[in-house]
Amino acid sequence: MGQVSAGGERGVVITGSSAGLGRALALCYSAPNITLGLIGRNPERLESIASECRARGAEVVIGCLDVRDSAAIQQWVFDFDQHCPIDLLIANAGVASTLQSADDWEGIDRTTGVIDTNLYGALHTVLPVIERMRSRRSGQIAVVSSLAALRGMAISPAYCASKAALMSYCDSVRPILARDHVALSVIMPGFVKTAMSDVFPGNKPYMWSAEKAALHIQHNLARRNVEIAFPFRLAFGMKLLRLLPAKVADAILGRLSYLPREEL
Repeated sequence: MGQVSAGGERGVVITGSSAGLGRALALCYSAPNITLGLIGRNPERLESIASECRARGAEVVIGCLDVRDSAAIQQWVFDFDQHCPIDLLIANAGVASTLQSADDWEGIDRTTGVIDTNLYGALHTVLPVIERMRSRRSGQIAVVSSLAALRGMAISPAYCASKAALMSYCDSVRPILARDHVALSVIMPGFVKTAMSDVFPGNKPYMWSAEKAALHIQHNLARRNVEIAFPFRLAFGMKLLRLLPAKVADAILGRLSYLPREEL
């Protein structure tokens, strides 16, 4: 790990920062007196975004890591926090999986692969930071879930399950962390124009750019909102689906092409 300059006064760590929403968030938080910790798997992309962030005045430390590697993530977090206490962690890293046809299926390897990254990968990052923030009695954590956490969709079983688990975990530990003055927010984006959304075969209503989503998240985290769900219309619709009978909700999602299509 590279040495962190004393010039950075606020520590911000973002996982999945080499592309998509994570990259946009890194640029949003790049400013003088900020020390950014950027974690991702692609070294070339990490170096590229780090250069852009430094050009905006931020100190930057990169970690070319896979969030599934618990020991490596824990050590990196410890080293970064020793040099620059983490004020804000955004656990953003994740992968998508969709069923492309009625014959497609998520077997054990595919399902556990998604859950290992989206759920356990987030926890590998969040839990070591929680310990250090609680000991300091300060800090803020944001976990990127999804509007897909609100209602399972047949087109993305493992993805929906992993994001729902993250949402439930955040809801469970938030009151405990609040006692130690550690804020926890769950971020639930709808469709954001990234490589992850490009693989989704269904309709993508109210899609936002990664830049718009990142600014919205930054604004709401500054206000310490505990739930950041967007865009409003899609979030409202997904919450409404939870109130409907399951068969009715299934039929609505099927009409929206969120059910793997059968070959004619």
